[in-house]
Amino acid sequence: MARDKLKPPILFLALSLHLVKPCAAAEHQKPSIIPTDKLLVITVATKETDGYHRFMQTAKYFNYTVKVLGKGEEWRGGDKANSIGGGQKVRLLKEAMGSYADQEDLVVFFTQCYDVIFAGGPEELLKKFQKSNHKVVFSADGILWPDKRLADKYPIVHIGKRFLNSGGFVGYAPYINRIVQQWNLQDNDDDQLFYTKIYIDPLKREALNITLDHKCRIFQTLNGAIDEVLLKFENGKARAKNTFYETLPVVINGNGPTKIQLNYFGNYIPNAWTQENGCVLCDLDVIDLSTREAYPRVTVGVFIEQPTPFLPRFLDLLLTLDYPKEALKFFIHNSEVYHEKHIKEFWEKAKDVIKNIKIVGPEENLSQAEARNMGMDLCRQDDKCDYYFSLDADVVLTNPRTLKILIEQNRKIIAPLVTRHGKLWSNFWGALSPDGYYARSEDYVDIVQGSRVGVWNIPYMANVYLIKGQTLRSEMNERNYFIRDKLDPDMALCRNAREMTIQREKDSPTPETFQMLSPPKGVFMYISNRHEFGRLLSTANYNTSHYNNDLWQIFENPVDWKEKYINPNYSKIFTENLVEQPCPDVFWFPIFSEKACDELVEEMEHYGQWSGGKHHDSRISGGYENVPTDDIHMKQIGLENEWLHFIREFIAPVTLKVFAGYYTKGFALLNFVVKYSPDRQRSLRPHHDSSTFTINIALNNVGEDFQGGGCKFLRYNCSIESPRKGWSFMHPGRLTHLHEGLPIINGTRYIAVSFIDP
Repeated sequence: MARDKLKPPILFLALSLHLVKPCAAAEHQKPSIIPTDKLLVITVATKETDGYHRFMQTAKYFNYTVKVLGKGEEWRGGDKANSIGGGQKVRLLKEAMGSYADQEDLVVFFTQCYDVIFAGGPEELLKKFQKSNHKVVFSADGILWPDKRLADKYPIVHIGKRFLNSGGFVGYAPYINRIVQQWNLQDNDDDQLFYTKIYIDPLKREALNITLDHKCRIFQTLNGAIDEVLLKFENGKARAKNTFYETLPVVINGNGPTKIQLNYFGNYIPNAWTQENGCVLCDLDVIDLSTREAYPRVTVGVFIEQPTPFLPRFLDLLLTLDYPKEALKFFIHNSEVYHEKHIKEFWEKAKDVIKNIKIVGPEENLSQAEARNMGMDLCRQDDKCDYYFSLDADVVLTNPRTLKILIEQNRKIIAPLVTRHGKLWSNFWGALSPDGYYARSEDYVDIVQGSRVGVWNIPYMANVYLIKGQTLRSEMNERNYFIRDKLDPDMALCRNAREMTIQREKDSPTPETFQMLSPPKGVFMYISNRHEFGRLLSTANYNTSHYNNDLWQIFENPVDWKEKYINPNYSKIFTENLVEQPCPDVFWFPIFSEKACDELVEEMEHYGQWSGGKHHDSRISGGYENVPTDDIHMKQIGLENEWLHFIREFIAPVTLKVFAGYYTKGFALLNFVVKYSPDRQRSLRPHHDSSTFTINIALNNVGEDFQGGGCKFLRYNCSIESPRKGWSFMHPGRLTHLHEGLPIINGTRYIAVSFIDP
């Protein structure tokens, strides 16, 4: 009987569970996905800056619908980057929300635009918003601004960012409207303080169902969080990843002093550059000059601000630019008396090619900043000047199309990448330290070495760059761009270009009452490494006390030294076997250029202390020379270290080719230039050299500079009577190659000799 009485309750319980189950399922049913056409992005932009265009470009990539407020209005919202303000944005949003207040299914996403980029699309944003289970989600920040006294009123957050950031928020339209309708302040009052006071009020926070994006699932503010965020490449896309919370934010906000880091992310996110496709946006909005009837007019500013090696070559390259000369004007500032002779020589070449050349010399006593302001202002004041091309004398432009390439890239400010040969030193910085000086960005080495190729938004450039004339007459219309505090002119230019100009109204005593007229400038500066443009010279340790100072540049600027002084056919020794053998084991090959021969002779004659061909010689060990020549040692003119380096770099490879298996040490105690002349020393008696092998380089031309001369190897009864200027003999020094210098008849003969591996 007891068992029978228990049965009805069991049946009733089963029936009850059966009836409850559908109700529980209904309660836990997932909400329907919000369609993307129910998302509206709203932003404020009183001016269309570079930052605005970048924001719109990323929005377009993801197909966001964007409504822009405030176009054409004067900005009266203060200086948000450096002080309180931003109330104008709330007023504009309040006015706009009246049209959407009744649309309960509309999601409004409000964000700044000048320093914001999208990293994800509408579907991802809406999904993350729905997952928050709140009606409004504000961006979160680790830094409390503007009133730190309010910290205790914020809800405790155990994991994530605690404080509200007004740079971005998302919510259903009626709730956003209810928030902004509470605004009754001035345009220059602080928007973040307004939103903060609503959020920290427990009753309002609950009534409006507001939360913060504590773990940066939707919003990533960079201020105070740069170390948290890394660039991530995955599936052909670039994203910013918050490594603290393992999240991929949809929106990146370069708030506060983090604009440069945002620019770094903007070089990749969302589709600017990927590992698979390289630079996706490099050909966006480019110009094709080949379709133009007339080329843009360019003012070229040339600046010689310190003694600079190889300057005549630099000036000659100006005339080889692949650009219509009638479209060019030159402004040249030379601060060095030493270079006046070079400028004069250039003027004689250029005056009939370039019709408009203005030269400002050292007699004007202009500072570098004043000179650069003057050059840039020539373009600024000329409505017909389409571009200003600034070029420093330490830039070697090996690509004659550089100017065309930069113009076609169609940026307001763009520089070609140039580096010092074999070094990471370049004309740009990828990041800045907190005090505004050099810091290495994560991608700097890859850009310099060409592992990543593209057009890059950067905080600093120097030496060579192109600026649109219209930009100089609009955003950059102030004349003194190269002067700021105690900064070098190039740093002053870049800081003035990338930052806002702040002007405080007179008699505005407090942050609460002053208005700042600060239209955002933030002109983006770019560097392109899409082509090989050239290189930078080192001007350090450039000694101008010699007659031909470039001869000493083999260490500082080896590529330029080689281009100027090594015979252009030198490489054919190895590629085409350009080595002759006029006598047994006497090898003859090209080594010096005409310029090298001439300058070495000039240097020796300028020094002038020829030995006279005497046996007693205090310059050598023991003080006695058995077979003396009328010569000057390289050591006497301070060229010995450079000469020995020349032997190791250019003679040693030839030695290995012609004397297989012999590895020279590239060392020589005696390196000198010999002078043969009828009235001093006509010839040289037979002798062996105190060397393993000897080089003998002809420095001038037989038949033109002298008659007769040459070298005879007695063991082989073999003479070479027509030495070629710039070509070298190489022959064993001891035992097998007794030789003599044949007499000259008239003129003067010069040879450079080294006894190698004595």
